[in-house]
Amino acid sequence: MVESIHIALASRMEMRPVVSVEAEAGKGLIGDRYHGTKHRHVTVQSASMLREASDSFGSEIAPSGTRRNITISSGDVPASPGDRFAIAGVELEVVRIAAPCKLLEDTLGIGAKAALRRRAGSVCRVLTSGTIAIGNRVDLTATDAGSDND
Repeated sequence: MVESIHIALASRMEMRPVVSVEAEAGKGLIGDRYHGTKHRHVTVQSASMLREASDSFGSEIAPSGTRRNITISSGDVPASPGDRFAIAGVELEVVRIAAPCKLLEDTLGIGAKAALRRRAGSVCRVLTSGTIAIGNRVDLTATDAGSDND
């Protein structure tokens, strides 16, 4: 289930919570700083991984603090390039693991980047358009881009 959604109008601007967002195929989340980029359309993280990172960091890390767009309530976000999964029927394709950036150390504190390593979710392309809203169903059944499931 989608637990939270955050977007920022520009790089380094504060992430703001929204209850829903329009995903545009081949472009990303409308209103987000990465809309229209070639590959980095949306970032997805898991609240369960975020709790692990918070435990490692020694302080709570809020979903907006990671600068990721969508936080799902549980499960492992697919992380292998080419894996596909869906949120509210919007199909996403993993580009790469979302590596924590230095900005997290500046905003959350020393050690945040290390705590989020391997727990920061995935960077994805948006393959189909649609609306994603808090509470929407998430289908993490990853399918490989080269499989017969396309």
